[in-house]
Amino acid sequence: MTTHSQPPADQLASLVNPDTQRLAARMAQDVFAGVFRQAAANEGAPDVGILGEVAAQCANWCRAGGSDEARALRLALLISGLDQWGLAYTQAFGLTAIHPLTALIGGLRTRLDAREETRFQRYFEQIDAIESAAVDFKVDLRRGIHLALWHAMAACESSEQVEAIVRTLGSLMVALDQKMPEFGWRLVADALAHIQIGLLSGQAPASPLAQEGTQRLFASLRHALPEDRYQAILAHSGQAVVAWQQAARSRAH
Repeated sequence: MTTHSQPPADQLASLVNPDTQRLAARMAQDVFAGVFRQAAANEGAPDVGILGEVAAQCANWCRAGGSDEARALRLALLISGLDQWGLAYTQAFGLTAIHPLTALIGGLRTRLDAREETRFQRYFEQIDAIESAAVDFKVDLRRGIHLALWHAMAACESSEQVEAIVRTLGSLMVALDQKMPEFGWRLVADALAHIQIGLLSGQAPASPLAQEGTQRLFASLRHALPEDRYQAILAHSGQAVVAWQQAARSRAH
């Protein structure tokens, strides 16, 4: 199918609507950020009390789903998001594990009885296997991960640190395009557009290292992706940047 074809519909949207999917992505980001800070502060050791509070908040949000199926899907979204944040950060920062994250996910899973576990596993696998499943969640989740890594790269103090993050970010984007032939390139374009908007708006550090890393990221994608796919991504992200510029000018007047 071409990049201009109509993407398939999200079969999970009737259970968890797009707004709730986006909320799940933001929750995963916020929870991961707290867990990652805890890992850094405690030299990797989980704080059982804090993790218990976070797990209870997550479980309460999942229980607010309107049915057993919706509750299982909410949990699958949350754990899928935490998994993907964890994978991205262990790769980018050369970590072997993020122990508080492992403990939190384990704690959420151990609360389930056999039937709840079966439902959870079904949705968790569906989210991974079918690219249109929970696509609004995936868009927000990936945007958050890509931009967080880019901001981390912009704050680096050595070219070696920049290189490690650029390598991870590039490989995540290329893998996304390969795994999701319909939506992946759109998610990559979305990230590149937000990176360009961040630079144009002055919302991101504009150090020479950050600029060099951003250039390297674009060059690595150009090298790794088929030419027609890379050009489609550039065109799509360029349209988003132009729309942002036009909206900014309208607000200024």
